[in-house]
Amino acid sequence: MSTEMFIASEPDINKRLDLFLSEKFEHMSRSYVQGLIENESVKVNNKIKKSNYKLKFKDEISVEVPIPVELQVEGENIPIDTIYEDSDVIVVNKPQDMVVHPAPGNYTGTLVNALLYHCKDLSGINGVIRPGIVHRIDKDTTGILVVAKNDNAHNKLAEQLKNHSMTRTYYALVEGNVKQDEGIVNAPIGRHPVDRIKMAVVKDGREAVTHYKVIERFGDYTLVKCNLETGRTHQIRVHMAHIGHPLVGDNVYGYKKQKFNLKGQVLHAKELGFIHPTSGEYIHFDSELPKYFIELLEKLRGRVSK
Repeated sequence: MSTEMFIASEPDINKRLDLFLSEKFEHMSRSYVQGLIENESVKVNNKIKKSNYKLKFKDEISVEVPIPVELQVEGENIPIDTIYEDSDVIVVNKPQDMVVHPAPGNYTGTLVNALLYHCKDLSGINGVIRPGIVHRIDKDTTGILVVAKNDNAHNKLAEQLKNHSMTRTYYALVEGNVKQDEGIVNAPIGRHPVDRIKMAVVKDGREAVTHYKVIERFGDYTLVKCNLETGRTHQIRVHMAHIGHPLVGDNVYGYKKQKFNLKGQVLHAKELGFIHPTSGEYIHFDSELPKYFIELLEKLRGRVSK
């Protein structure tokens, strides 16, 4: 890790922080710079700021720049549940206990490793670690993901995510009896002020909007359908915990002691819809709930009927 220092001059006044740094580091994309800012590797006058912070005269900007590491992510013969595939996209159903892309300390066994073996042509926009990955779901979350097979498809799908036109519907089992049949959680999400590994609803966080609707009630538990407007890290988990109904099995944002023998939060990315990057037609996909999820619901239904 090296630290670079800059001082804002008169031409930099009112310039966005991310734009300023992407101009200083010509080899870095603006999205990469924004990632550094989001990960708190950038400080202005020794304080954390957002990407859209407008610079002031003589602001002191420090940047902790990671030392480049040459990485080679290998394809692995891991089975993939492919729902749809053409020359632009591949839609897959991710199982539980699988990480979407390699990360420090976890460079094998990921969805990307599997994709590189089964599908050689993936977009290169996110580099060697995240080829083709337009959006992510957590390791223990199951369900649908769309992966881009070329840069044009990647850009068009990313734009749909940005303007909230991509349909993403999740099923979640939450703690407690959700009294309202439906509702909206509009609460900004950012890094937890104390536990930096976690996310939280924070005043200066990024906009986050989740729509939820009750599907079925089981007394002490509720099955809800959640639609995302935004896609913040751990958004559904954070938002449902924020309104007093953390996800069952979530020992990060929910209860430490769980009543069921689960590997993680009971959350499934069930539906995905988007405008096809080449045909321009809206296509929609639906996936079955995983076996463990179905069995848990059946167990709860049995409790209620007795």
